[in-house]
Amino acid sequence: MATLTAGVTAPAFELVDQNGELVTLAGFKGRKLLIYFYPKANTPGCTIQSCAVSEALPDLDAAGVAAVGVSPDTPSAQKKFDDKYTLGFPLLCDTEHVMAEAYGVWGEKSMYGKTHMGIVRSAFLVDEKGMIQDVWYKVSPKDTVPNVQKAIQE
Repeated sequence: MATLTAGVTAPAFELVDQNGELVTLAGFKGRKLLIYFYPKANTPGCTIQSCAVSEALPDLDAAGVAAVGVSPDTPSAQKKFDDKYTLGFPLLCDTEHVMAEAYGVWGEKSMYGKTHMGIVRSAFLVDEKGMIQDVWYKVSPKDTVPNVQKAIQE
């Protein structure tokens, strides 16, 4: 699994969100963008992470940072997740894990002694010009927002 580092161009993406709207990296040009990847909507860690991002939206917005969450879930699963927790930002549907592979977060995981391929929970801060500013692979759900807040203060 190839990983990204700060200072490289963020891989472009075009995915639908929970509402069936097309979302692209180019659509955020001129703003910073938090992109975080999570394994599955409506699971405990993903809920903690997504709700923390949702609660931080006013502060992120004030700092010029937009947010998107990405998982391999379908639009209907993402919509149920958004409706249940009123998250208020795009949840991108990477059902073919094309974006996950481009960002180096699609990898082998192990659970109960069995290995499978899936999302390695990770987050990226993309700057106004589309460059990766910060990278957090294998991030804890609780650490996503504090990491981003620290990065935008520096």
